[in-house]
Amino acid sequence: MHKHFVANIVSRICLIVCLAMTLPLGWAAFDDVHSRETNAFIVSILSGIIISSACLLFFRLKKEDYKRINAKDGLAIVGLSWLAISVCGALPIYLSGVVPSFTDALFEIVSGYTTTGASIFTDVEVLPRGVLFWRSFSQWLGGMGVIVLFIAILPALGANTAQLYQSETSGISFDKLEPRIKETARYLWGIYVVLTAAQVILLVVGKMPLFDALCHAFSSIATGGFSTKNMSVGAYSAYIQWIVIIFMFLGGTNFALHYEAMRGKFKSYVRDEEFKFYLYLIVILTAVAAWNLRNENLTESPLRDAAFSFVSIFSSTGFATADFDQWPDFLRMLLLMGMVTGACAGSTSGGLKLVRLYLTGKLAGASIVQASYPNAVVPLRLNGHALESKIIMGVLAYFVIYLHIWIIGAILFAFLEACDMPTAFSAAAACLSNVGPGLNAVGPMRNFAWVSDQGKWLLTFLMLVGRLELYSILILLVPATWRK
Repeated sequence: MHKHFVANIVSRICLIVCLAMTLPLGWAAFDDVHSRETNAFIVSILSGIIISSACLLFFRLKKEDYKRINAKDGLAIVGLSWLAISVCGALPIYLSGVVPSFTDALFEIVSGYTTTGASIFTDVEVLPRGVLFWRSFSQWLGGMGVIVLFIAILPALGANTAQLYQSETSGISFDKLEPRIKETARYLWGIYVVLTAAQVILLVVGKMPLFDALCHAFSSIATGGFSTKNMSVGAYSAYIQWIVIIFMFLGGTNFALHYEAMRGKFKSYVRDEEFKFYLYLIVILTAVAAWNLRNENLTESPLRDAAFSFVSIFSSTGFATADFDQWPDFLRMLLLMGMVTGACAGSTSGGLKLVRLYLTGKLAGASIVQASYPNAVVPLRLNGHALESKIIMGVLAYFVIYLHIWIIGAILFAFLEACDMPTAFSAAAACLSNVGPGLNAVGPMRNFAWVSDQGKWLLTFLMLVGRLELYSILILLVPATWRK
């Protein structure tokens, strides 16, 4: 690993986050320029700028250094950057005095950056607006990715910038955007901003206050889940809930398809196998759940609550309008499945990604055909592309590693917290898949305040591992990474 280069890039990314903190500082100062919250943001911003600037001076780069980045450097930069911005972002929450410990502050901000939405706050409505804004804005930054933002706005790092882009973005991609990485990053962030602005306008039209509209738009399109209300989106009208459903669904869709649609190519949605799988799955499960809820008379709005809950969980947003933990076990298990699978690759959602589930299903079908006809050649295709064995092996390896981390994480959590298995497995799945709410003690109407510090550190690790698709964090645990 080129440590000099890695340290320089990580420092630059920290500077971007420090500049981003000026927005919540503005809200804090507007409410009370002399408040502890305002001072917390000022101290955090200045500390981050001073330390990052000192590192930039110490780790100066030459032109030839930009050409040396390799796959290992890309993974290390992404992993270390997310660790660094997590510490930096936790400072204002801790210094403002709204949490009792730095562990709680770190858990909350990592939950924000990773768009998990798991919270330790029992009453968010008493929090100062600067902190509320920072929680939601951190989700918006992390949704598309601070590394992708870095690539979009700063001078090119050379041809190997692709290593950074691929280390932070998700899933398997054959789209036309990927070859020109810097241009891709700008397109993605442009679409992201347009969708966010559109949702803010629609929410304000629905008579949601501007501050709440900004926070919920940040959380919806980023599939994050932080709300300004204790009842989450359930505190608002049916109109607002449907608007949030639409944008959660869009956040769970591959952004390359949104790009094609903005160019007038709306048929790209219809031609994409993963998107069709995503759409059919949501429609079918919503219909099944709505029918079940209506028969059981568990909610006044079975269709809306079913649609909201399944879109929220599959997109890994984690907003809630109903306590699905009180639903029949059949529906709870379907929601747990949604926590693990997630939505589309190339979206802001977490989880395994539906494309991997789709491909493993295709692989299983091909294996059955192969067993029946040993001499038959059964190629695997996705959107017309024949899949190389390297891609198939990568999908299977990711699947196996993900399941191992989930199971081990759940067992460790159960050991640390002495909780029941549904709580342990859903908490591990909710954090690893960046969903937020789980079942039982971590259900949609509860929070993570009761979890011990050791349990919070474990869940924080799972959130980071899940958001960065395993490898960018796991590589930091390998001793060979730190050798030249």
